[in-house]
Amino acid sequence: QLQLVESGGGLVQPGGSLRLSCAASGFTLDYYAIGWFRQAPGKEREGVSCINTSGRSTNYADSVKGRFTITRDNANNTVDLQMSSLKPEDTAVYYCAAVRSSPLISFCRTLRRAYEYEYWGQGTQVTVSS
Repeated sequence: QLQLVESGGGLVQPGGSLRLSCAASGFTLDYYAIGWFRQAPGKEREGVSCINTSGRSTNYADSVKGRFTITRDNANNTVDLQMSSLKPEDTAVYYCAAVRSSPLISFCRTLRRAYEYEYWGQGTQVTVSS
């Protein structure tokens, strides 16, 4: 069974940092582009970041550029999202998602939409509050 599991969420003060991790089971992430999304109460799910299969191509929402960094470790089958300088408006449930992608395609040239992904994790809550 193909599964994605997010971890690392929690409560953090404004200006603080968190590192989210997305772990895959039942399949290898080597051939999958990975996206991070978030959904705040009453709002639509929005794309946060994207990383292609090799890790050489990444993309970020304007709201998180310079503060969030996405990386992947194919050997450990994980993709991380390092979040720094967190703001209250970053509060949301964060999801990782995967889609099989050819290394010949620059999948993350743009920040992809949710419907373009095949597999989703259950989400992890991030709350930024003093």
